[in-house]
Amino acid sequence: MPTLVRSLLAAVVATAASVGAGVALVGPAERDAAVPEVAPSVTLADLDTTTLAASRAGFCAGVAPARVVEALGAEPADTASYDNGEQVLLAGDLTDVAHEFGCTWTAADGGRARGWVFAPPVTADRAARLVRAALRGEGCSRLPGAASYGVPSVAVVCPVDGGREVSYRGLFGDAWLSCALSAPATTPREELIERADRWCATVAIAGSTDSTAG
Repeated sequence: MPTLVRSLLAAVVATAASVGAGVALVGPAERDAAVPEVAPSVTLADLDTTTLAASRAGFCAGVAPARVVEALGAEPADTASYDNGEQVLLAGDLTDVAHEFGCTWTAADGGRARGWVFAPPVTADRAARLVRAALRGEGCSRLPGAASYGVPSVAVVCPVDGGREVSYRGLFGDAWLSCALSAPATTPREELIERADRWCATVAIAGSTDSTAG
């Protein structure tokens, strides 16, 4: 891995450790209404994701709480995670066995920060098919100018109930890694895109097999 990328990963881990939960100190009158402040994370442009490999294993514990707060713009109201082989709620009361590892943090306003990785290895040919499938989602469109998220990769913007979601998906070595951030329709599109870029960099770092990624 290039020295610059390795240094950036080490800096992110060090920052997360020093920030902790990332809650800013405020006066009594401001405490209830304040949104926690966190030190800025890196963006996908700061990482060479084309050289990163991800582990086909659980990575949720490696996501710093400060990064979740940054992505959601608030402390999460709910969290959930699952491992390969577990029963997972898909929609309504429909469940299925997961063949991936994943986690979700949900804010009080309905915004969600997610990350997941397939448990089975993925070939380049299958990855190309997964890219095409992501673009076929109802109402989804490719995000123009998006940074690479592995090779191959795709970034899409899709409508969700009450808002929109930005997601990145890509092949890191033989691991198909995905991330997504959704927010209510009142959140400006460009703000959501920027927050999703940083969130997906966080997921790439947490899922990386590089030892400096924690």
